[in-house]
Amino acid sequence: MAIRKSTSTYSRNEKWIADCDLTYVIAKIGGRWKLQILSALEDKTLRFSDLKKTFSMMTERMLTLQLKALETDGLVKRTVYAEVPARVEYELTPLAVELWPVLDQLSAWGSKHRQQVGETTAQ
Repeated sequence: MAIRKSTSTYSRNEKWIADCDLTYVIAKIGGRWKLQILSALEDKTLRFSDLKKTFSMMTERMLTLQLKALETDGLVKRTVYAEVPARVEYELTPLAVELWPVLDQLSAWGSKHRQQVGETTAQ
């Protein structure tokens, strides 16, 4: 793979985007399943098996990858209990709980936008 020049337009754009707080947040919660997982954990602690049942359409590997990413980003807390068989539970961190008012506003905006676009395209 070729090395990208630090003076290239792509490199300059990448630096500018990386410094944007909004882009940073979207990178942390973006992806196909992260918001759905956060939503499932909104007010409860769930075991891995419960999450697997909730998201039966998602592969176990994808669920594991998404949970690891959320844990790495400090949004989900993973607790492993020393039992046989092993019991693993997931819950939101206080940092993720702080995010809920913003996500609620985004959800309301999304609902409103979806209705307006639906009405506009139907005409």
